[in-house]
Amino acid sequence: VKYSYIKVYGLDVAQGGKAALDISPEEEERFAQMAKDPEIRDKIYQSMAPSICASAKDVIDDVKKALACLLFGGCRKRLPDGTRMRGDINILLLGDPGTAKSQFLKFAEKAAPIAVYTSGKGSSAAGLTAAIVRDRDGFTLEGGAMVLA
Repeated sequence: VKYSYIKVYGLDVAQGGKAALDISPEEEERFAQMAKDPEIRDKIYQSMAPSICASAKDVIDDVKKALACLLFGGCRKRLPDGTRMRGDINILLLGDPGTAKSQFLKFAEKAAPIAVYTSGKGSSAAGLTAAIVRDRDGFTLEGGAMVLA
């Protein structure tokens, strides 16, 4: 690498437990009420990409459940033998054209605080990690979608 380069689009300095989010007492009370609701899981599943409707013949409801798990994430664990489990949840959507795969991914990108949507050429193994770009001065190495997320 010839030069170090950092491009910053925005910067918020946060410290402490609640520094990242400003939650009002009313919102905190609403969260507490939602946590007590026995139907909260179904409500969350139904709120995933609400414009995509399920029918009795497809698995759209299962995809919405997987998408909710992806957005909420898992928890890190340390096993008794010292092995760490990251807790990241990943999903792979395969299907025929026109089965709303891209719409689900676009919804997840908009709902997640940190996300990068990629498809086609940018989603090759090399394109996800880095890309070599030619400019007027020669070639440069740019971070791919995973690095940018």
